[in-house]
Amino acid sequence: AIKKIVDGIDDLRNAVGKPKIQAQQQVETSHDFSLEVEKKVYGPLANAMRITDKLESYKHVDQVLENLVDSLPDDEPERKTEAKKIFHQLKEKVLRDEVLDRNIRLDGRKFDEVRPIWTEASVLPRTHGSVVFTRGETQALVTCTLGTADDEQKIEHVGGEFYKSFMLHYNFPPFSVGEVKFLRGPGRREEGHGALAERALAPMIPAKEDFAYTIRLVSDILESNGSSSMASVCGGSMAMM
Repeated sequence: AIKKIVDGIDDLRNAVGKPKIQAQQQVETSHDFSLEVEKKVYGPLANAMRITDKLESYKHVDQVLENLVDSLPDDEPERKTEAKKIFHQLKEKVLRDEVLDRNIRLDGRKFDEVRPIWTEASVLPRTHGSVVFTRGETQALVTCTLGTADDEQKIEHVGGEFYKSFMLHYNFPPFSVGEVKFLRGPGRREEGHGALAERALAPMIPAKEDFAYTIRLVSDILESNGSSSMASVCGGSMAMM
């Protein structure tokens, strides 16, 4: 399928007659300098990346990078830029070495171990359903609200109008990943994760003749370190139950 798309792109480019851009070849990093950087930072970087607390790990990784850059002469900015590039490659090497050589993930878990999971239902007093679902450092507060047929969502689609009686809305506030940003409308992430979780939960919805209510789920991500859409699915199924 992708080959057909690529062929279509090539046909369009040929029809327009626009020449293909020639990318400049990147300058190869000095092998000796790469070894020098690796010898200097691999150990501290691996220790920093093994810290289980995400924000604490990020802080220590940034500190290792800062120490590396500061150790290089100020009158050689190209060398500092090159060191940053090597550093990011080393992050991938550390991750790969942990998995292939030590047979563990960076947070210390083996391949057959999952992060600790805990949940609590009916945490909010005035909703039809509410659940806190936590897996490791990912936490979702999912609320379920029932309405009548008048509360269905009207969708104006290119193929015509239709109504939805089941919807899942996913919110990912900046504080969930330790950031300070403006709270704005839904972006591509919110649209995509909400649609993903909604499709996963759709098979649970009863037939309309058996259950005529409109169902709205709202998943508020309180903390995130991966798989927040799956937390929305788990919390959403429990909130509906």
